Amino acid sequence: MRWLAIMALFIVRLAILPPLVAQDVAPPEPEVEAKPYVSPPAWKSVEVGNFYLRRKRYRAALSRFREGAKTDPYYAPAYLGMGNVYYRLGLKEKALENYRKYLDLLPSSKQAEEARDVHKAINRLERQLRSSHPSSRTQPASGPSSSPD
Repeated sequence: MRWLAIMALFIVRLAILPPLVAQDVAPPEPEVEAKPYVSPPAWKSVEVGNFYLRRKRYRAALSRFREGAKTDPYYAPAYLGMGNVYYRLGLKEKALENYRKYLDLLPSSKQAEEARDVHKAINRLERQLRSSHPSSRTQPASGPSSSPD
């Protein structure tokens, strides 16, 4: 009986008194200051762009090359990368524009001359663009016409 009385007192005490255990209250989070996005250096963006380009993820590659060109507008490899992406996407005029920009930005004429692959790509794109635009085709020059009247 005594045991029953002790249990009854214990139950009454739990019902009347507030719980002694702390409630589930999350501690206040420390304020974290949001840092603005800082673009990586141009060479790093181009490196990541080349990674995506090798895996044929052209949108991601183009985004990285654009980021590199935005970070450093005078970093020639960013324009080479954009030219390669546009070429693979079939956007020949944009590819040609970026290949030319790449050649213009090379620091020395010797390096520009060594960029033979880019020169070949430019020539190939110019030929393809001329042949695809019927209005830009030139009529072969003919001598005086001797058509019968």
